[in-house]
Amino acid sequence: MNDTPPAPPPRRPVRWLLPLAAVVVLGAGGYAGWYVWQQQQREQEAQAQTTAVQLKGLEATLDALRRDQRATSQRLQDAATTNRVLRDEMLGLSQRSALLEENLAKLADSANQGRQAVQRDEAELLLTQAAQRLNYADDVDGARRLYAQAATALADLPDADGLNLRQALVQEREALDALGSGPRVQSLQRLDAVARALQGLPSQITGTTGSSTAKPWWQATLAPFVDITPSRQNGPLTAAEQRNADDALQLELTLARAAIERGDRPGRNTALDRVEHWAQRRWPDSPALRAQRAELKALRELPLQASDAVLGSTLQQLRTQTDRR
Repeated sequence: MNDTPPAPPPRRPVRWLLPLAAVVVLGAGGYAGWYVWQQQQREQEAQAQTTAVQLKGLEATLDALRRDQRATSQRLQDAATTNRVLRDEMLGLSQRSALLEENLAKLADSANQGRQAVQRDEAELLLTQAAQRLNYADDVDGARRLYAQAATALADLPDADGLNLRQALVQEREALDALGSGPRVQSLQRLDAVARALQGLPSQITGTTGSSTAKPWWQATLAPFVDITPSRQNGPLTAAEQRNADDALQLELTLARAAIERGDRPGRNTALDRVEHWAQRRWPDSPALRAQRAELKALRELPLQASDAVLGSTLQQLRTQTDRR
């Protein structure tokens, strides 16, 4: 009971600790705030830098896009210009193609006309040669070959004139076939037959043959007093005279053949007259001799050239068409 209560601790240091703690807390808070603010500033600066970099990148991208746009616009303009040039060139090509087609058509037409003109000239030349062979040499076989070549040349003519020419040529070839070997060849064949027949005639007439022939009334009346016989029977030719007559006859036959081959009708007739004269001198009168004399007379009447009116009509028609063109 006697204990005294303990003395209270002194309060002065506690009073000073609180402000000190408050100051420390405030300093720590200020430092923390300043630190946070610095951090925020650094973050803002970093963000600003990032944003600036991004802006620069965007600006660079935008500039690139603008350049691309300008380049694209330029290319579009170039493409438009190129398209206009190409369109003009296409129009020019179309016009040139049309002109080229027109020129080709004219060239083809000209070539066709030229080919037809050449065919007509070829046919005219062949028909002219055929006519010359017939008129000057009586070469019927050669004329037939030339007519066949002319038919080939006229086969491709398309117009109505070509059809008329082909029809006329067919008729002319039929007339040419009807000539056979030709008048001169036929005359030569008949003349050779006469020559062979003359060589087979008897040189003199026997008495039996002469007695069997009917005598004229005046010979029968004078027969008891005078025996009248032809002088040719009384005086037969000697061997030399026969040889001379044979040689002369062969010469005249050769002349007649030559005249026939060259188409000399007067020369042929003259040679045949001499053949008949020498035949009468060489052989006595007989039915066989009279038959050969009749054949010689028929030979003098034969033509030496083809006289068919159809021959030459195709050539004349072709020349008329050529003059009309």
